[in-house]
Amino acid sequence: MRVLAACEHSGVVREAFAALGHDAWSCDLLPSLQPGNHIQGDALSVLRDGWDLLIAHPPCQYLSYAGMRHWDNPGRAEKREAALCFFMQMINAPVPHICVENPRGLPCQAYRQPDQIIHPYFFGDPALKRTCLWLKKLPLLWYWDEPGSMFEVTAAPLPKPVSVEAGGKRRHWTDSVRDPQVRSRTFPSVAAAMAAQWGT
Repeated sequence: MRVLAACEHSGVVREAFAALGHDAWSCDLLPSLQPGNHIQGDALSVLRDGWDLLIAHPPCQYLSYAGMRHWDNPGRAEKREAALCFFMQMINAPVPHICVENPRGLPCQAYRQPDQIIHPYFFGDPALKRTCLWLKKLPLLWYWDEPGSMFEVTAAPLPKPVSVEAGGKRRHWTDSVRDPQVRSRTFPSVAAAMAAQWGT
């Protein structure tokens, strides 16, 4: 398969598919953090290049509910509209199979609810990071968290919070990571599940 990981400079999803023999490429305005097939540039410019599968990670800075306290700041509405337009261009890309991922945010209202919400711990990485998946002609990602059945358990235990603040608010690793490039990276276990389940 020809696979495009759009808006990815970490190379995590790209390399998961490449490891299974696919012609996998990443595309981002930034250079790739690891060697591999990478297009440095605008992902919109390569969407018509004959891909079989698109896994897109559009920037969430202006879409996520986490930034709602800034939504009424001057100029924010225009940036939010541009971000939503970019998100929808990924959704409507001329590619047979599509996954667009983002945290909960404006697309849940302006477009529709996601097909699936996952966490890295579902697939073995001991971390909590709610990720929404909007899917086109792709099945839901399979995972299993109940022992004692015919299925192999894929999930790690529910991660404990890093800290609990006054009032019982639970804080996890994403609450303390300020670098958006670090926060946005796909966990290796999620990328491996995508490659194993969607790479056929």
